[in-house]
Amino acid sequence: MSAVVDLDAAIGFVVAHGDAVDRARLSRLRTGAPVPVELLDAAEAGQAPGGGWPATLGSEVASVDATCFRLSELDDLGGLGRPAARHALDWLAARQLPDGGWDEDPALAGFAPEWATPGDPEARYYLTANVAFWLTVGGLDARAAGPLDHRVGGAYAGVLHGAAQALAGGLRPDGSWPSFLPAGWLSAAVLHAQQMYYESARIQAVLAERIPDMSPDDVAWLAATLRHVDVGEEQWLLVAARRRLAETQRSDGGWDSDDGPQFDVHTTLRAIRACRRTTPEAPGSGTSFVPPQPAALPSPPVVPSPRPAPASEVVPPLVPPVVPLPRPKPDGPTPPPESAPPERAAPTA
Repeated sequence: MSAVVDLDAAIGFVVAHGDAVDRARLSRLRTGAPVPVELLDAAEAGQAPGGGWPATLGSEVASVDATCFRLSELDDLGGLGRPAARHALDWLAARQLPDGGWDEDPALAGFAPEWATPGDPEARYYLTANVAFWLTVGGLDARAAGPLDHRVGGAYAGVLHGAAQALAGGLRPDGSWPSFLPAGWLSAAVLHAQQMYYESARIQAVLAERIPDMSPDDVAWLAATLRHVDVGEEQWLLVAARRRLAETQRSDGGWDSDDGPQFDVHTTLRAIRACRRTTPEAPGSGTSFVPPQPAALPSPPVVPSPRPAPASEVVPPLVPPVVPLPRPKPDGPTPPPESAPPERAAPTA
């Protein structure tokens, strides 16, 4: 078990096992190299006229969850400033509910995964955290119909303020949240960006307790998300996350995906994003990331993984119809594989 994350080995794994899109993502992460236009065009394909993306091929109903997934792909490719992404961000902002949250289109009720079930409060909390995260990340590059708002959140400052209030208002006294595990780190990122540091820290304390038992897939997602909003890499939650990634890195340089070997490259790219240097490397250089050695981690409050439920059992995530990558998983009694979604967070005694 290594004490450091070997970025050279991780990079080699992606180069050896990734496709053209994976290698383009890697190149951009390492050096900021521009991605070929044809790859960006392919990632934007299928967008509905209103701005969102459908969850399944051939559907005319745009999905909030699927649109967030597409934005994550475009972000990796440096495409959030392009017209397609700006249109999608505006579409998401316009769908905000009066209470500051988001819900999936009722027309998708028959086949939406658990974490995007229309009308379900746990799914609404997760979707609110996910949408608010992407509006946070894309807000400074987006240009909505009106002038750019220079408050925190850029073009979507007002929308994000309402979302942050909804997320903070849903926290339990112990800092846990009524949703799936990923909703925790997505909410922590949104609240941090909104300068609601106390509320974000409460969530991070709960996540810190879960780190030792979290899968490398979840840890990479958590760390990459927080780094995306400039949470300092010296923060104890991120130090613990890097330590966990160092413990779980395989000898071939990659990490296991919760969704099977075909997604190991995706998980490895997330881990590289989580551990990479703040400034891009010079082309061709590689290095191992040595986690800082802080004093003992503080003992934080307690707990969660993608969605609201008891914080002990972890169920493998279900991959939605058209989205090729994993989704959140619930915390609670383990259901059959075919219906296994994100894990939930439970209140502590």
